[in-house]
Amino acid sequence: MLRDRTAVITGSTSGIGLGFAEAFATAGYRLVINGIATPEEALLLTHRLEEQHQTQVFYHPANLADPEQCTALIHDAQQHFGSVDILINNAGIQYVAPVEQFPADRWDAILAINLSAAFHTIRAVLPGMQRHNQGRILNIASVHGLVASIHKVAYVAAKHGIIGLTKVVALENAARGITCNAICPGFVLTTLVQKQIDDRATEANVSVDEASIELLREKQPSGRFTPVEDIAALALFLCSAAASNITGASLPIDGGWIAQ
Repeated sequence: MLRDRTAVITGSTSGIGLGFAEAFATAGYRLVINGIATPEEALLLTHRLEEQHQTQVFYHPANLADPEQCTALIHDAQQHFGSVDILINNAGIQYVAPVEQFPADRWDAILAINLSAAFHTIRAVLPGMQRHNQGRILNIASVHGLVASIHKVAYVAAKHGIIGLTKVVALENAARGITCNAICPGFVLTTLVQKQIDDRATEANVSVDEASIELLREKQPSGRFTPVEDIAALALFLCSAAASNITGASLPIDGGWIAQ
């Protein structure tokens, strides 16, 4: 049955998004992946996922900073596979600086990709889901959708916006068989977080391991990064029949970060 269901996952050529792609392919979903990749890299990834998981995979090169390309991603996915059953808005970028030093173009780029892109893809996918009276939408909000940290003004603003977007979509579609939820990871050892660790190690003149421990100590009481596989497992659960009445929720997976 799942091989007739399609999941669109943005930002899925690396990091958490690739973890989602691997998990949903393993579960038998057809995939539409999207993210930064050369044509050769996209072809290799597509073939690997298809061969390893015996499913169908379609790569779409949409630039999510462009509203028209966000819409095209959904429309092309529908045309390719017939429908979109699951949409996971995962793509995101980061920039770190105090507010008064934050470049205006970085603010605009982060809001476009981390927030507006989710609006545009959801807006495009909802009519099809509504016709079928079923669908799952997951927005990857980060713990920074629930709390703030210094020097991350655009990221925090965008992720707080994602929480609001999630709630409105959930309320408007609560009686239509469509759920919309947000997953809020804490620190995951992605490329973005590794850069923060490397920068911290350089600034403090300590080892990368020491910088990593210090970063976790500040925020994440568990003292360990959240595995990508755990986040993907939560996403799969939220897309299952068992989660049919969970909607409008913002679910932290953060080692106790926001419990403090």
